[in-house]
Amino acid sequence: MEIQEVYQLIDDDREAVDALIQRQLHSNIVLINQIGHYIINSGGKRLRPMLHLLVARACGYQGDQHLTLAAVVEFIHTATLLHDDVVDASELRRGQQSANAVWGNEASVLVGDFLYSRAFQMMVNIGQMRVMEILADATNTIAEGEVLQLLNCHDADTTEERYLDVIRYKTAKLFEAAAQLGAVLANRSPEEEAAMVRYGIHLGTAFQLIDDVLDYSADSAEIGKNIGDDLAEGKPTLPLIYAMRTGTAEQAAAVREAIENGGRERIKEIMTAIESTGAIAYTSRSAEVEAQKALEALAILPDSPYKEALAVLAKFAVERSY
Repeated sequence: MEIQEVYQLIDDDREAVDALIQRQLHSNIVLINQIGHYIINSGGKRLRPMLHLLVARACGYQGDQHLTLAAVVEFIHTATLLHDDVVDASELRRGQQSANAVWGNEASVLVGDFLYSRAFQMMVNIGQMRVMEILADATNTIAEGEVLQLLNCHDADTTEERYLDVIRYKTAKLFEAAAQLGAVLANRSPEEEAAMVRYGIHLGTAFQLIDDVLDYSADSAEIGKNIGDDLAEGKPTLPLIYAMRTGTAEQAAAVREAIENGGRERIKEIMTAIESTGAIAYTSRSAEVEAQKALEALAILPDSPYKEALAVLAKFAVERSY
């Protein structure tokens, strides 16, 4: 099974989620409609809602509340993107101008708040305290991850362990919640729910590690953002941390200076350090380890096309080029 077959497997569910998203985006405030539709319809992979749909189906869920929760997950993710782009002063998102570049920081932050609040309105309609608990905890953890990342910015002494903490808080947590909610809706056993939590954590971590790789090795048009954005923002991601740890004294000093000061002025020098130390290969191997752990977590599920699709998703997370 290939990734396009995964999309096809849940075509009906995905179409229903897209229609629900469009309905729930509606507001009497025109600017909310404009910005909401702009970023929601800007071509994202929708991996997090797809993950939730697949887990729910793999766990045997037969209702329709998974559609609402998939939309909730996408709204929460989109809200974080709007806020992230303001914090990072990003100008590109998914290959087009970021919302803050078009409408300004104030509007982007406030529409992000609208999406968060709309997500909570929708989850309340599910009527399950367990669902609300998982999503409330997830959004709180994501916010903590944003603050952790802020503390690490321009800090060249950030360790690999500290950086992985940021990934697990900021990125992997929503993957975890999306997967866990699929098992919760289907009333699966505590053991199966815990396995889906592990699957989500490791999938999300692998996904972010490959994002780190692509920031220094992909084509900017393909990934939809500028190459070296993390460096420009002074973010000490794993390729930089590894290059600084294993490179020559001169390379370590160059990477340190780039992290502390931000900017792309020394991007060629940094790229050389990353390539010569094998930092891309090291980060990719770390992602592969995470993906393998995600695959192992699927063993508890009965065989089905949905379980197979979840395995394909784990492989896609580390093999993708965008």
